[in-house]
Amino acid sequence: MLESSFEDSRMQSPVGQSAGDESSLTVEQAIANLRGSDPGLRYYAAWWLGRFRVSTPEAVDALIDSLSDESDRTAEGGYPLRRNAARALGKLGDRRSVPGLIQCLACDDFYVREAAIQSLAMLGDRSCVPALMSFLEDGLAATQPEAGTVQLQQPYGAILEALGVLGATEALPLIEPFLNHPFEILQYAAARAMYELTQDSSYAERLVQALSGDKLPLRRAAMADLGAIGYVPAARAIASTLAENSLKLIALKDILERQIQRDSFPSLSADAIQVMTLMDGLL
Repeated sequence: MLESSFEDSRMQSPVGQSAGDESSLTVEQAIANLRGSDPGLRYYAAWWLGRFRVSTPEAVDALIDSLSDESDRTAEGGYPLRRNAARALGKLGDRRSVPGLIQCLACDDFYVREAAIQSLAMLGDRSCVPALMSFLEDGLAATQPEAGTVQLQQPYGAILEALGVLGATEALPLIEPFLNHPFEILQYAAARAMYELTQDSSYAERLVQALSGDKLPLRRAAMADLGAIGYVPAARAIASTLAENSLKLIALKDILERQIQRDSFPSLSADAIQVMTLMDGLL
């Protein structure tokens, strides 16, 4: 938590820049900053290149080089620049970054590993599947929080979601036990992955049931998962759950986009029209 707070503060007012004047930077300046020596400017440049999807070879090369940066470290031992570089590379679609991101899975910074896993899923490269599965091979007992904390040793949520996105059906026996993990958030991640890998609606319905839970953060998480898997039968439950309309709209938009991809353009299915009607009711 301290690491995240620190990172957030740097994001809001990094040295010499702020999110408010992001448009003043140019691609050339951002790359120069990333290869410079100012930690604040380097951190901001990595974020900026991802934010604006700058996928030139020069930008990607600079970000890949940043994955092994040793100069920018927090007092707790984290690697802020590596985290931002890993996050940016997932948005740029260049698979040259896959080897570097896989190497990040061995980094001792939890958040670097998490960012790398999420980006590997976004890149859709299955070569990382064996490495991701290795995090789960010791079974559920090994995934408990560190003594006296709620901190997990690995970013299991990101791992489970990535295996689902990557279609790693060989990982099903490793994912299924997480349906009974003590952390509900990991139960949801497992249900999401199991649905993506099997198309068995019983897993998606577990997420729909979670929309009736008494904890807002968990309802938000379930909505995001249902949106990510494009589960149309959840649309009405999402629209009526107790949560912010803005988040409901995001989840419904994700479902609608998935549905439109299934429909034969330009016609829209009854399901797509229903989702659009629910969205109109939230505006």
